[in-house]
Amino acid sequence: MRVRGLPRRIVMIAVIALCILLFIAWRAFEGKPEVYPVLSEEEIQLTSKGAEQGDQGLVPYVQQLLSDTYKSQQPSNHASITVLATEYSSSSEEAKLSRRRDGEKLANVIDWRNGKGWIEWIVDVPQDGLYNLVIDYAPTGESFARIIRGIQIDGTYPFLEAKSIGLSRYWKDGQFPYERNSIGNEIRPVSEELMGWNAGKATDYSVSSEPLRFALTKGAHTIRMVGVAGMVSLYSLTLTTPEEIPSYESYISEGPPLTESDKWFQMFEAERFNRKSAVNVRTLSVSQSFTSPDPKGKLIYNGVGGETWKTAGDELEWEISVPESGHYAIDLKYFQGYVGDAVVYRTIMIDGKVPFQEMLHYPFRPNRAYEIKSLADENEEPYLFYLTEGKHRLSMIADNSPIYPVVAALGEINASLTAIERDIRLISGNYGFGADQNLDTARVWEVTRYDPEMESKLRSVQQNIGRVRDYLLGLNQAATDPSSALDAAVNRIEKLVEDIDNIPNQISAFAEIKTSINTWITTIENQSLRLDYIVVRNPRTDPKLKVPNTWDNIKYTASNFMRTFVQQYDTNEVNDEDALTIWVMRGRDYVDLLEVMIEREFTPNTGIDVNVNLIPNQNVLMMSTAAGDQPDLALGIAMETPVEFAMRGAAEDLSKYPGFDDVKNRFNSGLMRSYQYDGGVYGLPETQMYNMLFYRTDIFEQLKLEPPNTWEDVEAILPTLQENGMNFMYPKITLMQDNVLTSKPDFVMPYYQQGTEFFTADGMQPQLTSEEGLAAFKQWTAWFSKYNLPKDVPVFFNHFRDGDIPVGVGDLTMYVQLMTAAPELTGRWGMLPLPGVRQDDGTVERWASQLTTSAFMMEASDKKEEAWKFLEWWTSDEAQVQYGLDIESFAGIAYRWNTANSNALQNLLWTEEELNRLNEQNRWVKNLPYVPGYYFLARAMDFAWNDTIVSGDPPREALERAQLSLLREMERKQKEFGMLDDYDLHITPYDEPYRRE
Repeated sequence: MRVRGLPRRIVMIAVIALCILLFIAWRAFEGKPEVYPVLSEEEIQLTSKGAEQGDQGLVPYVQQLLSDTYKSQQPSNHASITVLATEYSSSSEEAKLSRRRDGEKLANVIDWRNGKGWIEWIVDVPQDGLYNLVIDYAPTGESFARIIRGIQIDGTYPFLEAKSIGLSRYWKDGQFPYERNSIGNEIRPVSEELMGWNAGKATDYSVSSEPLRFALTKGAHTIRMVGVAGMVSLYSLTLTTPEEIPSYESYISEGPPLTESDKWFQMFEAERFNRKSAVNVRTLSVSQSFTSPDPKGKLIYNGVGGETWKTAGDELEWEISVPESGHYAIDLKYFQGYVGDAVVYRTIMIDGKVPFQEMLHYPFRPNRAYEIKSLADENEEPYLFYLTEGKHRLSMIADNSPIYPVVAALGEINASLTAIERDIRLISGNYGFGADQNLDTARVWEVTRYDPEMESKLRSVQQNIGRVRDYLLGLNQAATDPSSALDAAVNRIEKLVEDIDNIPNQISAFAEIKTSINTWITTIENQSLRLDYIVVRNPRTDPKLKVPNTWDNIKYTASNFMRTFVQQYDTNEVNDEDALTIWVMRGRDYVDLLEVMIEREFTPNTGIDVNVNLIPNQNVLMMSTAAGDQPDLALGIAMETPVEFAMRGAAEDLSKYPGFDDVKNRFNSGLMRSYQYDGGVYGLPETQMYNMLFYRTDIFEQLKLEPPNTWEDVEAILPTLQENGMNFMYPKITLMQDNVLTSKPDFVMPYYQQGTEFFTADGMQPQLTSEEGLAAFKQWTAWFSKYNLPKDVPVFFNHFRDGDIPVGVGDLTMYVQLMTAAPELTGRWGMLPLPGVRQDDGTVERWASQLTTSAFMMEASDKKEEAWKFLEWWTSDEAQVQYGLDIESFAGIAYRWNTANSNALQNLLWTEEELNRLNEQNRWVKNLPYVPGYYFLARAMDFAWNDTIVSGDPPREALERAQLSLLREMERKQKEFGMLDDYDLHITPYDEPYRRE
């Protein structure tokens, strides 16, 4: 008799039930979470000096507050001393100042039309004490950049942070409700600046939740304001005694009596904020159960903040209202899961004032999904806020001050590690970075003989890292990724100490530890928080608002899935055959803005309807072209793609269209070389990515060096840099190799600066081995052999920020990173044109190539006239300026539009100084012409470089092999395209620097 087993369904149900029971048991018996001891700020104060190089021993503000001097100077009796901006006693020539009568102030004000120089005033202080500085100012000029000024008292900065004090600018969304496209998705509007006067106290929420305090003695003092960045108008400066913020207990006991009132609550949508102090703080679209409003399968902006609201000092303000005077609770629906188990902080104000001390750096604990929580004490008892009948302003400011002691300590630890690494490099003579470590593993190093204190220095750093780790554990009451990384750093240093004499062969350990610390500093400073809505309620009222559980999420996901069968997803408003079809390879915000501009400007003026589609990558374009289903135009495409398509007869020659010469003159002639092929022009540049020289001004001042203007200057400063454990970053060039974009040390720049070309004038043969070419190759390889430049630097920005590579070549991504991700370097770096080769007449030729994005027309299009009209409009000065200004309003400098239109560039939001330097480099743009087999050039030069640097082959032999291999590949491709020996591709010569008309 056969015995039947249990049905499979029953077995599965039993297994699931067992898992659920085990989970419940684990939750019941896992015990209380571990409690970590809380360390005070004093316990991780490492020294009394600033951690950054070039700070000349300035004391950080937090350490200043802990000093005996500040502790002894308690806030003075109430005092207020005002000096008008027009009453300045002196100014520098660099400061561009003018006086005018302001209509709002009905008084004279000072316009400071640049971020340079200084102004100073003399004030008479009535008594010793600590004072806040109130600055009455108004932003001027079209810019999304920060306004930054330094404050000196009697000729010196009173503390480190006084070198860089931000004056807030405020924006709002350009319209509400948002516009919607043809399928009901919302389109994010541009940001509009709220112009006008602001009287704000000098603050720095990265170090203090309260306004900065300046210690002053009785008598006359000189206040100097130093220009760092941005234009501003000034009305007055006021010294005032700090306001004492009561505790919550005092706030309740000394305020109006608690009263009973009717049940009431009001929800305020977080995305409908009144103003924001950073243009990059944006609304978000969240599709989850119980979000408000419910997007119902559409793209609806129903939240605000997230990872765009993370920088200390970024403020959001809402207008709230209550029906009668009384005490109210405030609830927030928020998500805080961006930084693992770390806490983030907001300082909360009502009508511009912090109501009680508990609203300073109020903590938001991490969660895994939206939750609704009251602003409450540690026992979750809601705080009550007294509000008078009517409207009020509720502000939340990202606050990093509880984290600052960690950031300052890690900065000092990094400085100590850099100093130790420098000592090791001086002993070993090894200045290699990354994969290029120049290790001599056969040698026995005697580190302790040359530096007997090495072990004690490493032990000191190890102990300091351990203290910072413990402070983080106590602060978050949880082990976070940064604390775990610091624990790993402690262990790594222990291994170095175990074998001191082998440290030169483990030199990369220092870079790895510092890179890890720098990465986690950025993470630690991340104050991301997302809000759905704010609820103001009577304390006795339960709004019964919901957050989803697992079952709610399942139902919501199923509902959204069902909507996909009935909703329209084609954003094309016009689906007939007469509409022009454009594919764009850019982000959603870029495409949405383009659609808005087309609907408002292009279509009304031309009568041409346009369908715009976003594509994720250009492989879609290639595959669709092969299938015969391509668009009329493609935008945002890689630089080489138009000519690649032209070689195969798939791109349209633009040079035959009326008005082409006028369009071509909008661009640098050197850029256009990348779009010329066989007598035709097959694309237009949209953006260009400048390579520029970046250098740390503070370190150069410390080392008494001048920034290099030529490559001879670079070679001259290298000994000083390398003696101090530093080096120069040589640029990389991004080229297509084996159908993949790869980055290699830039070989184009030295060739063009030596006055040679890579291909013959007919484009049919390489000419790498000409005398000029050989000289360029020798110079290029000598920089890495004779001058010991680092061969591999994974992230230039990190080394630049750390100071071990304080000078080098980077593109405009580096500029954006420095402006947005390195506020501590504000005023400590500069951007210049590339080093070049000095000519007999004294001029410096700075020839270099530039990466671009492209627009081109498909040869198979049946709407070529309409497509050409679009390209004429899209690349025009007016369209490029408008698009550049609007897209930057979405997220600030991070969205800077690097237009290739030379005239439009002059009207975007660069400072005068930046623009002059960009224009100088723009004169020397000279891009590679694309010929059949061009892609093999990068591989051939890479092999030649390796043969010379790694294998030690003579430069001429290595270059001759590169010439031969490139020639073979070019001949193979010429044969494929049916080109005879006497074929001429008409490579356009280009030897004169560009001059903008």
